[in-house]
Amino acid sequence: MTTIKDAKYALDKIIDKARVHFYKPIQIAEILYRDRVIQDINLIDLATYRISSKKWRDIICLQFLGRTSASSARYQDDLFNDNAIPPPILACLGEENRIHQGIVEAYIYHRFAQRIGQLSTGLDYCQTHDANTFQLREFLALFWHEAGLRRSIDKVYEIIVYALFSTLVEVLEVNIDVSINTEKKTILQDFEDFTEAVIQLNAKKTHYRLKARINRTGVTNAADRGLDMWANFGLAIQVKHLSLTEELAENIVTAISADRIVIVCKDAEKKIIVSLLNQMGWKSKIQSILVESDLIRWYEKALRGEFANTIAHHILNKLSAEIQLEFPSTDKTEFMAFLKTRGYETLTHNFWL
Repeated sequence: MTTIKDAKYALDKIIDKARVHFYKPIQIAEILYRDRVIQDINLIDLATYRISSKKWRDIICLQFLGRTSASSARYQDDLFNDNAIPPPILACLGEENRIHQGIVEAYIYHRFAQRIGQLSTGLDYCQTHDANTFQLREFLALFWHEAGLRRSIDKVYEIIVYALFSTLVEVLEVNIDVSINTEKKTILQDFEDFTEAVIQLNAKKTHYRLKARINRTGVTNAADRGLDMWANFGLAIQVKHLSLTEELAENIVTAISADRIVIVCKDAEKKIIVSLLNQMGWKSKIQSILVESDLIRWYEKALRGEFANTIAHHILNKLSAEIQLEFPSTDKTEFMAFLKTRGYETLTHNFWL
């Protein structure tokens, strides 16, 4: 039989693994709320809430995060696996939650508030430091040293890389020339409707120039090992802050169709990654492997080097904008009102402190 101690341990594992958006813990909280207040589900019967609970979660997430989970349905359903929160564990939490008027819901939402509070430290750093005081190593340390934020460090690295790379491509005014081989004009005339719609070229206009750009693929789910950034000049960028296993290496190389891939990793991982890629015969697809010390050195040049006046404000503006876009900014007053409306503020129980 599942004990409440076992159930709380399982819940804490989900909370500790959750990124700052807290999608899975919030889904559990809303299932428990539905069970306690509306009482139209059976916690032992997964079919009564598996799909609907995503909608209940999304209502809360849109209110306080302004977004919903972009993860695959399969990844989201992992929440109910035997090694996470299966129905017997949820039923145990539900019984405890009903007995104590929502204590487990309150526990989850107070942990969420704590996580958002930790995150504000990192966000404030971007807004309170300028080109003279911003230190990349110091900024990264804010996320490494907070256990609740460490799960999101990969997104922080991705944003740091994007802010630097895209800024330098822009200030260097990199351009791309697009043209059609003039010897292929007969084919061009036959497919002119295609070339105008897709390539924006025709028989009279066989060449144009555009600005080079690097783009982020956007918010990705925790299980995604795909592309992080892409450039309109054929470059794909994958940021890895953790060890690159053979499986992840294969995913990077086979899932990305770009001719040139740049990997950004920690210094200690570079030799391992190179050795692994050589063993698998995939080194030729990797254009370069950059490390954290490269980023620190380039940030120092960008913010305080000879051309800082041209580069610094661009890179810090991008960094701040992407951090705010990626991570939630919850209205504390609105969230406290939510806790009060649900009656969570007055609940106390030693086991759930």
